[in-house]
Amino acid sequence: MSDVRVPILMYHAVATDPNDATRALSVAPEAFAEQMAVLADRGLTPVTTAELATCWRSGRALPERPVLITFDDGYEGVHRHALPVLAKHGFPATLFVSTGWIQGPYDTGGGLDTMLDWDQVRELASAGVEIGGHSHSHPQLDQVSDATLRFELIHCKEILADQLGTVPASFAYPYGYSSRRVRQAVRETGYAQALAVGNGLARRAQGPYALRRVTVRRGTGTDEFERLIEGRAIARTFARDRALTKGYAVVRRTRQARRLVSRLGA
Repeated sequence: MSDVRVPILMYHAVATDPNDATRALSVAPEAFAEQMAVLADRGLTPVTTAELATCWRSGRALPERPVLITFDDGYEGVHRHALPVLAKHGFPATLFVSTGWIQGPYDTGGGLDTMLDWDQVRELASAGVEIGGHSHSHPQLDQVSDATLRFELIHCKEILADQLGTVPASFAYPYGYSSRRVRQAVRETGYAQALAVGNGLARRAQGPYALRRVTVRRGTGTDEFERLIEGRAIARTFARDRALTKGYAVVRRTRQARRLVSRLGA
């Protein structure tokens, strides 16, 4: 079981006419429907994030050909366009919510496009979508102070528990960024598992707080999607992304070091 590699698909918006801020990571409704049909035709079995982590933690067997369908942020199209398709196939999924981006009493105005409201989040939960945390205001968690980090994690968790009546068990790092400090804080806050990005298949050996996902974008065609779910040519598909990520990681570490020096000298 430890060698099982599971594709965790990372979606963001599902929209016909997305704005410029979300376009690259916004999948057209027709493409999403086609991709879900591919999963069904290929005999893959969608599970939630909590189900995958529970199986790997307990040693219980996973279903045949498992796959995860996940959405980040909380865009309105997940309810409008994705939910009917998921319901048609009987597929579960996981939605990671940035609570400060959801329309309603906690809205900070930071949402990048039309966001869900809390009634829609509750309808998704009632339809079998696991609702997980994605911080409150969607910062780069490895770049914030300890106090801000804990606020982002705890406030998100408390709002979700209050709005849904259940405590979220799963978390996804905004932008996919984490560090040992962030992962430890996520665990201490009470989340049982967390997803990164990494653009690779998830394996039990990654540990419950650093499970990798593969990005599905507006430009992801059917052939590429089939390669992703089969785990073929992933490194080549995301080679440019990894190079950019490594370069940006150096910049971010430099910024973090400068902030530390600045605080020590203050």
